[in-house]
Amino acid sequence: MTSHTYKNAALAGLLGLLLLGASACNTMEGLGEDIESGGENLQDEAEYQQEQM
Repeated sequence: MTSHTYKNAALAGLLGLLLLGASACNTMEGLGEDIESGGENLQDEAEYQQEQM
C-alpha cells in the first residue's frame, strides 16, 4: 500500500470513531434522562407513601 492509501484508511477510521462517539453521546444523554425520570418517579412515590402514614 502507498502512503496515500494509508492516509485515506486512517482518515476513514478516524471519521468512523468520531461518528461512533457522537452517537454514543446521544445514547448516553437519553439514558441519563431515563434514569432521572425514574428517580423522580421513585421520589414522588416515596413522598406519597410518607403522606399516607
